[in-house]
Amino acid sequence: MPTGYVRTGYTSHMASHETEIKSSTSIIPCFLFVELVLMAGTVILSYHFEYTDTFPVHNQGFFCYDSTLSKPYPGPESTSRAPPRLLYPLIAILPILTILVGEVTSVLIDPRWKNRERVIACGDCCFFNPLLRRIVRILGLFSFGLFCTVIFAGAVQTVTGNQTPHFLSVCRPNYTALGCVSHIQYVSTPQACTGDPDLIAEARKAFPSKPAALGAYSAVYTTMYVTLVLRIKGSRLVKPSLCFAILSPSWLLSLLRVAEYRNHWRDVLAGTIVGSAIAVFLVTCVLNNFGSSSSKPEEAEVPVQDLPRHPVPSLPPSSTREKVMGFCPQMSPDPPPCLVPVTPDVLIPSNCMTSQV
Repeated sequence: MPTGYVRTGYTSHMASHETEIKSSTSIIPCFLFVELVLMAGTVILSYHFEYTDTFPVHNQGFFCYDSTLSKPYPGPESTSRAPPRLLYPLIAILPILTILVGEVTSVLIDPRWKNRERVIACGDCCFFNPLLRRIVRILGLFSFGLFCTVIFAGAVQTVTGNQTPHFLSVCRPNYTALGCVSHIQYVSTPQACTGDPDLIAEARKAFPSKPAALGAYSAVYTTMYVTLVLRIKGSRLVKPSLCFAILSPSWLLSLLRVAEYRNHWRDVLAGTIVGSAIAVFLVTCVLNNFGSSSSKPEEAEVPVQDLPRHPVPSLPPSSTREKVMGFCPQMSPDPPPCLVPVTPDVLIPSNCMTSQV
């Protein structure tokens, strides 16, 4: 540290306008050969779980005349009050718009933003802007988590094969041919259903609820961004109100899935837990809470001239000190230990004073 400077907890005017450049030669290869490959793999795998029958669903049996599976068929997903053409764009577009507005606003309002982000130079030709790099990192990880939620929910649905509340309405089992005489009789025959095979296969994907998982993931990810990143001054109710407004559609979607007999309450609860857990894991463990822990102003060097001066008391001259010390008797050091003979063969050390005779 140069002479004449001290470290303080406030950012100086000169330090706030300096842009630090960090050199890195691995950012482009890592992005091209690691991150893009992982992202492409998750997209392809989620596509196979969502739109193909590459992974067959487990054929789980049912009890005869089961009232929990005999709800009326609510129709295809497109006839729902939250159809996929409305649900999926909201899940993807709402967080993207919130993050873009938040990042641009942070750059325009927060003067200490440049101290937390650095310009990365990859060689002599490529310079990555801090704002662009941060937006790509946050939105890229959001997209990755979205596809991971689809994969996890689809894998659990394929393995368990739990039925929806309207399963028997689309299965249309012939109870007479199956020999059903009581409600406790279990049917495990693969040919027990006589309905549409596509509807039957779709009715076996109830646990966990994929729409509930996606809605919870998007809502929790966006809520954590608003809570940890945005700085709203002057009011303590704006940020909680905004968070509740973001979480409310996810809760309404979960209630709607149960009300329309498309999922059981346990399916919706499991989907909400899955989506929320993935969002919390990515934000806390991968993004480090969006870098909010480093949002405190860094210590900067401030000249000593700018600090308040306080008079330092001077010491008296050496002659005066000697006179003062003369009036104060000095304590004698501890006497040396002596050996007192107790017995002829044992010598015990002690601190007593002895006189020679």
